[in-house]
Amino acid sequence: MKYKFKKGDFVAVIKGEDRGKKGRILKIFKEGRVLVEGINFVKKHTKPKAVDKQGGIIQIEKPIAIGNISFFCLKCSKPTKLGIRFLEDGTKVRYCKKCKEIVEEK
Repeated sequence: MKYKFKKGDFVAVIKGEDRGKKGRILKIFKEGRVLVEGINFVKKHTKPKAVDKQGGIIQIEKPIAIGNISFFCLKCSKPTKLGIRFLEDGTKVRYCKKCKEIVEEK
């Protein structure tokens, strides 16, 4: 599937346990899930191995469904939808549908 989100976008969680939290997209998966920094922490029990001598309980981030996030516009400070428009020179850009500002590409 094709999504308007890109790696590095600042997003807000709109559904689920972490509702209201914000973070940057670290990775986008084909199955319609995204890994967002600081969101959806789970506890994983590990056994002692040669690499890490001590086992225990560690916290890791897990992917979240792409339908549970929304783009967060830093200019108008609100979660919003993204639109696509073409400039006069023919380049395709994404823009915030609330404040009509162009989202800077990284």
